[in-house]
Amino acid sequence: MQPIRTFNVSPSLPARLEPLRKLAYNLLWDWNVETKDVFRRLDPDLWESSHHNPVLMLGTISQARLTEVVEDEGFLAQMDRAALQIEDYLKERTWYEKQRSSHSPDDKGRECYAYFSAEFGLVDCLPIYSGGLGVLAGDHLKSASDLGLPLVGVGLLYQQGYFAQYLNADGWQQERYPINDFYNMPLHLERNPDGSELRITVDYPGRTVYARVWRVQVGRVPLYMLDTNIEPNNPYDHDITDQLYGGDIDMRIHQEIMLGIGGVRMLKALGYNVTAYHMNEGHAAFSALERIRILIQEQGLSYIEARQVVASTNIFTTHTPVPAGIDLFPPDKILYYLGHYAEIFGLSKDQFLALGRESTGDLSSPFSMAVLALKMATFSNGVAQLHGSVSRQMFHGLWTDVPTQEVPISAITNGVHARSCVAKSTQELYDRYLGPNWSSAPVDHPLWDRMNAIPDEELWRNHERCRLDMILYVREHLVKHLRDRGASPIEIDQAQEVLDPHILTIGFARRFATYKRATLWMRDLERVKRILFGNKDRKLQFVIAGKAHPKDIPGKELIREINHFIRENHLEKQVVFVPNYDIHISRLMVAGCDVWLNTPRRPREASGTSGMKAAMNGLPNLSVLDGWWDEADYVRTGWAIGHGEMYDDPTYQDEIEANALYDILEKEVVPLFYDHDADGLPRHWIAKMKDAIRLNCPFFNTARMVREYAQRAYFPASDRYTILTSDNYAPAKELAAWKLNLGEHWYNITIKDIDVSVGPDIEVNQTVAVKAKVDLATLTNNDVQVELYQGAVDANGEIVNGVPLVMEYQGEDSQGLSIYTADILYTTSGLQGLSLRVLPKHKYLSTPYEPRLILWAE
Repeated sequence: MQPIRTFNVSPSLPARLEPLRKLAYNLLWDWNVETKDVFRRLDPDLWESSHHNPVLMLGTISQARLTEVVEDEGFLAQMDRAALQIEDYLKERTWYEKQRSSHSPDDKGRECYAYFSAEFGLVDCLPIYSGGLGVLAGDHLKSASDLGLPLVGVGLLYQQGYFAQYLNADGWQQERYPINDFYNMPLHLERNPDGSELRITVDYPGRTVYARVWRVQVGRVPLYMLDTNIEPNNPYDHDITDQLYGGDIDMRIHQEIMLGIGGVRMLKALGYNVTAYHMNEGHAAFSALERIRILIQEQGLSYIEARQVVASTNIFTTHTPVPAGIDLFPPDKILYYLGHYAEIFGLSKDQFLALGRESTGDLSSPFSMAVLALKMATFSNGVAQLHGSVSRQMFHGLWTDVPTQEVPISAITNGVHARSCVAKSTQELYDRYLGPNWSSAPVDHPLWDRMNAIPDEELWRNHERCRLDMILYVREHLVKHLRDRGASPIEIDQAQEVLDPHILTIGFARRFATYKRATLWMRDLERVKRILFGNKDRKLQFVIAGKAHPKDIPGKELIREINHFIRENHLEKQVVFVPNYDIHISRLMVAGCDVWLNTPRRPREASGTSGMKAAMNGLPNLSVLDGWWDEADYVRTGWAIGHGEMYDDPTYQDEIEANALYDILEKEVVPLFYDHDADGLPRHWIAKMKDAIRLNCPFFNTARMVREYAQRAYFPASDRYTILTSDNYAPAKELAAWKLNLGEHWYNITIKDIDVSVGPDIEVNQTVAVKAKVDLATLTNNDVQVELYQGAVDANGEIVNGVPLVMEYQGEDSQGLSIYTADILYTTSGLQGLSLRVLPKHKYLSTPYEPRLILWAE
C-alpha cells in the first residue's frame, strides 16, 4: 500500500537535551572524544547496535531513559562540555585565516574549493565507501575542517552503499546490501526557500534524470551528495545512486556523469562560486566538460577560452599505479552519452574523443578518465613519492619530449586524520604528555621532543588494554557472525576463546586485491607452524580482515584460501579472519595489534594508509618498501621486507619475499617483542613504538597533507581563477589567444647556432660560456624561455637527471636572430652532457609545460 502523504519524523527530545541534536548532526563527534563519550554513556548497548549512529540512537531510545538522564547532573555537565567544545571549535581562528590574512575579507569570502570523490569514508554508520580511497577522502574533509579551508565535498549518496560481507561455511565471501535509511542518518535534505526539495537535472540520452541533494556536516565542511532514487526517475535511473562501484560499464558511466556533471550543477544550485576544483581520481573528470559548457553558453566564451579557465583551476589526484586501474570507456559510449558536448564545443567527434586519449591519432583507443583529468588540470599529483615517479612514467606519453622526471605530475604523500584513528585512551595519553596539539603539529614542532616523557610502563599498559579491547570485540563479532550463519555450538564456543591477549599479534587488514598478496605469509606451512608454535613462551598470532570486490573472484579465492588454511591446520585460536571489515574494526585493529603487516607487489601500492594509522597508535610496520613505507624511516619505526627490488618473475618474488618475512619474524620481531626486563617491560620494543609515533605521526597526517594541497594547489588555482576571470575574463581570453597563436607558429622556431667556449675536455668547476642563436620566426622573446640542460650522460648516451638553466636574452643580431647566453659549470667529473631547449613563456601560464610544446636542439 503506497502512502498518500509522507512525514519525516524527528526524535522528540526534552528541551534540556536539545544540544544532543546539534551534536548528532555534525560528524565532529567522530573525532571529539568528549562527544562520543556522551552518546556512549547515553545508552552503551544502543550505541553499539546502531553502528555508532547518534541520530538513529536519538530516534529509538526510550523516553524513560531520556527522562532519566534529564535528572543526571553528571551526564548534563558532560553534554554541555561537548556542546561548548563544538561551539569553540567552529568559532576559533583557523590556519587558513592566518595563511590568507593578506587577502581582503571579500577575497576570503569568495574563495571556495570543491572536492569531488566517488566515495567518502567518514564513519561506520555512513557505509558509502569501499576502502582506502574513500577513507582518505573522509580524512581530507576532516582536516580541511580543522584547518578552516573553505572547502565543500561533492559525492553520490548510495542507497545500498558498499556491501556487508559474510562468509559461508566454506569460507567464501558472500554479500549483503543493507538499505541505507537516510532519514535515520546524520544527513540533512537540502530544500528550497519554499520548503520543497532542492533538485538538479542531468541530461542522459532521451531523458532527463533528477537528483535531490543531501548534506552531511563534517565539522566546518559540508559534504553534498546526490540521490537519484526519487520520482519521476525511472527504475534504472533510481539505481544510478544505488551501489558504489556496482553494475556494468553503462551504470559506471551513468554514475560518473552524475558525479561530475551533476556535481557541478549541484554546486551552482546551492549558490557556490567555486574557485578551485579538485578531482580525487578520474571518476569526476566529466565535471570539466560541464564547466566548459557553462562558460560557453552562459558567459559567452569561446571553447578555447572556456577550456583555459577550467584547466587553470582544476586539480587532479591519481591513486592508481597501473593502467588497469583507470576507468576506460569505448569511444561509441562516450559519443552516445556525451556527444552533445562536442557540438556545444564546436569539435569534431575525433577532436572530442582526443580529450581522453593519450595518443590523439589512435582513433580506436578507449577514452581514459585519467587522461581527461590530466589534460584538464593545472596541478596533478600522485599520493606518495614513489607513486609520483610511477605516474610520471605511466603518463609520459602526454608530454613526449619532456624528460620523465620533469613530467608535471608531482606527489603529495597521503596522510590519515589522527583524532579519527588513534584509540581514545592513547589520545588521552598523548594529550597529557605532548599537549592537545599533537594531532596536527608539524614534524619540526618541539612537542615531539617530549615523546620520551611518556613513561614506558604507561605506554605499554595502555597498549595492552587496546589489544585486549580488540580481542574481546573480535570474539563477540565472530560469535554473532557464526550465529547468523547457523554454525554449530562447538564453533561458537571456540570463537569465544580465539586469540590470546598476552602474545604477539600481527595485523593484516585491507582490500583483497591480488597484488596485495594477503596469503604471502602462508607460503611455507612448516615455517609458519614453527613461528606460531616453535616456542611456547614466544607465541605469535594473526588477525586478518578485508573485503574483495563482489566481482573479484581471485580476491574471493584468497579469502577462502585463508579460511581453509586456518581450518585444515587447526589454527582457529591463533589465526582469525574477521568478517565485514569496516572503519570501526579498522580502528580497533590498528590500535590493538602489535605489528602491522603489508605485503604488496612493489610498485603496485600507490600509498596505503592503514599502516600510517597503526604507526600513530605506536605499532611498528612490517612491510614491503612500497607506497608510503618506502619514504618512512623503516629501520627505526619497523622492518622492511626486501630492499625495494623489482622482479620479472612473480613466483620467484613471492618465494624470496616470503622467506624474508619469515626471517624477520623469527630473528628480529619475535625476539624483540619478548625481550622483557626485570620490570616485565619490553624496553627496546617500547622505544620502537615511541619512534613510530614521533617520526610518523606528524608527517603521515592529513593535517600536513591538506596544508600541502592548500599551499601547492588550492591557493594557486584559486588565485589563477581570480586573475583569469577578472575584467570579464580578459586575461583568460588573452592567454587562450596567445596559446592559439603559439601553436600555429611554434614549429617555425629553429635553433641556428650554439657556441660553447671550450673543447671536449674540461675540469670540475670550470666556467663554460655558452651562446645560442635562435630564429623565433614570428614569435618574440617574451613568448619563449631558452634553457640549457646539463647533466651526466648514461650508457645509452642520454642525459640523466638533467638540470635546466635559463639563458639570458641579449637582443637580436643583424640577421634578426635572438641571442641567448649563459655560464655553466660541472661540479662532478665523468662524462657530462649539455643540450638546449626552448619552452613557452607567458605571465598567465601555470607552468611552461602547460601548452605541451618543447623544442630541443638537434
